[in-house]
Amino acid sequence: MTLRIPLALVLAYSTVIAAPAKRFTLEQIMSAPFPADLTAAPKSGAVAWVLDQNGARNIWVAEAPDYKGRRLTDYHDDDGQEIAQIAWTPDGRSIIYVRGGDFETFRDNPNPASLPQGVEQDIWIIPITGGAPRKIAEGSQPAVSPKGDLIAFLKKDEIWSVGPEENAKPTQLIHTKGQAGELRWSPDGARLAFVTTRTDHSFIGVYNVASKSLLYLDPSVDRDSNPAWSSDGKQITFIRLTPNSSRIFFGPQRTSAQPWSIRLADVDSGNGRELWHAAEGPGSAFHAMVADNQLFWGAGDRIVFPWERTGWLHLYSISTHGDAPTPLNVPGDFEIEHVSLSVDAKTVLFSSNQDDIDHRHLWRVTVLGENLTPITRGDSLEWSPTETSDGKAVVMLHSDARNPARAAIKSANSAVRDLAPDSIPAEFPAASLVVPQQVILSAADGLRIHGQLFLPPDSTPGEKHPAMIFFHGGSRRQMLLGWHYMDYYHNAYGMNQYLASLGYVVLSVNYRSGIGYGLNFREAINYGASGASEFNDVLGAGLYLRTRSDVDPKRIGLWGGSYGGYLTALGLARASDLFAAGVDFHGVHDWSAFRGPDRTADEKAVRTAFESSPMASVSTWRSPVLLIHGDDDRNVPFSQTVMLVEALRKQNVQFDELIFPDEIHGFLTEKRWLQAYQAAADFLSKHL
Repeated sequence: MTLRIPLALVLAYSTVIAAPAKRFTLEQIMSAPFPADLTAAPKSGAVAWVLDQNGARNIWVAEAPDYKGRRLTDYHDDDGQEIAQIAWTPDGRSIIYVRGGDFETFRDNPNPASLPQGVEQDIWIIPITGGAPRKIAEGSQPAVSPKGDLIAFLKKDEIWSVGPEENAKPTQLIHTKGQAGELRWSPDGARLAFVTTRTDHSFIGVYNVASKSLLYLDPSVDRDSNPAWSSDGKQITFIRLTPNSSRIFFGPQRTSAQPWSIRLADVDSGNGRELWHAAEGPGSAFHAMVADNQLFWGAGDRIVFPWERTGWLHLYSISTHGDAPTPLNVPGDFEIEHVSLSVDAKTVLFSSNQDDIDHRHLWRVTVLGENLTPITRGDSLEWSPTETSDGKAVVMLHSDARNPARAAIKSANSAVRDLAPDSIPAEFPAASLVVPQQVILSAADGLRIHGQLFLPPDSTPGEKHPAMIFFHGGSRRQMLLGWHYMDYYHNAYGMNQYLASLGYVVLSVNYRSGIGYGLNFREAINYGASGASEFNDVLGAGLYLRTRSDVDPKRIGLWGGSYGGYLTALGLARASDLFAAGVDFHGVHDWSAFRGPDRTADEKAVRTAFESSPMASVSTWRSPVLLIHGDDDRNVPFSQTVMLVEALRKQNVQFDELIFPDEIHGFLTEKRWLQAYQAAADFLSKHL
C-alpha cells in the first residue's frame, strides 16, 4: 500500500524544517536594476535597452551573434534624469536617445535632485561601438528618416529637424498650430506624418520634404491619432475617436454612443474614408494596448488593431480592401497587452494572461489569425517582445517571483537566456524572497477579487503577525505573481517582499477598476469619483485578513501610492476601527477638485465626486497615517495633501509627513524611494 501525502501538507512540513530565511536590508532588495525601452536595430541584429541601476540610467546593447550585454553610456549619478525614446540610425550603427525632461505629462523639465544649475531635455547620439555621446539638439521624440539624412524631433510642441552629422544646425521644420506628436516617416523617407492636437480635436498632418508642403488628412471635429503608413507610402490608416464631453472623470465608460473607427486616407489628395467602425456595445469605447502604435500595417494589407468586442482586449485584423475583422486570438477570458509586429510584417508578437490570469506570457500569431503559438510558459513573467532584425530571435523583458526584471533573448527552440546576467548585483537577496500566493477573496459586496499573498518566511504555527494591505495606483494596473514590468510597481513589489521579511503578512489587492480581468471589471459600476465602489474591495481585504489565524486583527494596516494612496486614505477615513494605520503616497483626497474649467458644471456629479473622497469622511478618521508627497507632482497635485493635512489637524488625527521638494509623482531618484520606504517601515513598526 502506497501512502499518499497531500502536496499542501508536504509544503507545510518543508517550510517548518527549512533553514531560517536570511534577513536582507531595504538597500539590498532595492538594488535590483530595472530595464525598459527594449528595442531592436533595423539592421545588424543588435538590440538596446535602458537600465536603471540605483538611480543611474544607462543604455545597454547586445550584438549578434553572441548577444552579450554591455553598458554603452556612462552616467553614474542618481540625479533623476531619465533616458528614453531610443531610436536607431537606419544602418544600425548608432543610437539616438533623449536624456532628461518629463516623459509622461510633457511639462517643464523635472529637477528632483535640486541641481542649482538646472536641467535640460536633450537628444544625443552614440555609436554602438562606444565612445562619448554627442548632443544633437534640445528636444524630444526623435524620428530618424529611413534615408538617414534627417532627424525630426519635437521642441516646445513644434516639429524641428537636424542632420545626423556633427555641427548640424537644428531648424524648425513645420510651423503649425496646436501640439505636435507621433512623428512617423514614410517608408521612403519622402514624407513625415504627425498628429497635431488642438484642445478639443486633432488632425493627422503630412509634410512633404521635397516640396516643403503640408497637407491634413480627412480633417473633422473628432480626435485623429496613431497614423500608420502603407508599405508603398501612398496611404495612411489612423484611429478616429468622437468627442465625449459628458464622460465622468474617473468613472465607468463601458460603451460609447459614437463608436471609434479606423480610417484610410490618400497622402496625395488628403481624401479619406472609413475602413471600419466598432459595433455598438462592448468595445465601442476605445481601449489601448501597450505598443508603439495602436495600428499595425501588416503584410497583405492587413491592419492589426486591439478591440474589446468580447469584453476582453484581444487582437484583430482587417483588410484594407474591406471585410469583417478577423480575430487573432482564440476566444477566452484573457487580455493582450504588449504588442509588436514582426520584421516581415507577417506575424504579431504579444504578451497576454491567457491560461494564466495573474502572469504574462508571450505569443505569436499571423496577421490572418493563423498558427497561434506560445513563445513562453511557466511561472515567470514576460513582456515587451521584439523580433531581431534577422527575424531569428525574440528579445523580451522577463522576471519571476524572486528574480527581478532582465533583458533576455529566445532563439528558435532554445530556452530564454538573459542578455546581461552580471547586471544583477551580488548582494541582491533573490534566495531570501518569498513566492507570493494567488488568493481570490470576496469584496464586501460579493465581487471576487484577485490578490497576491506574501507570508513571513520564518512564521511558526499559531504565531499572529501584523498585516499590511497594498493597493496599486493607476487605477489601470494589475499586480502580478512576480516582479512587475513597470518601475513604480517593481519598487512596490520589492517593498512588499521587504515587509514580509520583517514579519508582516502582506496582501496586494487587484481591486476593481484595474486591468487584467476584462472590460466590466475595469469599468466597474460607480468606481472612483462616481461612487468609490472600490471601497468594497478595501473592506473585503481587511475582513479576509481579520479571519486568518496568522494575523492579529488589531494590527492591520494599509499602504499604497497615487490611486492606492486614495484607497489607503479612504480606508482609514471610513474604517479606522478595522485599519490601525496607513502609509499614503501622493494620494487623491478630493475628487471634486479634479473637475477643471473645461468640464460641465454638473452639481450632482461634483457632489458625488466629493462624497467618494476621503475628505468627505475625515470626521470618522482616527488611525495614524504617514503622508509622502513630492511637491512637483504632475499627476496628483500637491494641494491634495495640503488640504488633507489641514483637515487632519482639525480632527486631531496623528500624522507624520515626508515631503520631497522638486520631486515628481513617480520618484525619479533612488535616494527618495529608499527614504520613503524606510520611513514607511519605521512608521509601521511604531504603530503596528
